[in-house]
Amino acid sequence: MLLVCRFEVPEAEAAEFTATARHALELLTAQPGCRTGRLGRATDAADRWVLVVEFDSVVAYRRSMSPFPVREVVVPLLSRALADEPAAFELTVSAADGVADEHVSLLAGDAGTVRLGEAAGPADPR
Repeated sequence: MLLVCRFEVPEAEAAEFTATARHALELLTAQPGCRTGRLGRATDAADRWVLVVEFDSVVAYRRSMSPFPVREVVVPLLSRALADEPAAFELTVSAADGVADEHVSLLAGDAGTVRLGEAAGPADPR
């Protein structure tokens, strides 16, 4: 699972934002199931930033967000993210050393149509 959050940060706040994001990444990547995390700054818009964190699964993501120190630092940081697009993504293809691997969806085929409390789990992957 990928967490992708974009931020708009005024230049005057960039140093504080970077320090907070660094601390958030240290806390998150210390959690079981959190694979890697990165913070990047746009090359053509100095006030635009992106935070990308990879987790083993949605369950690992949720568990990683549970400890108090994580909630204390990460949740306020993520609340600053631009909210005009989704932030959580399912990994479909990954590549390393020239080899690409496809990943089976963990979402049920009816994930977009089933209401809360109606589904028991992913019976039919997309």
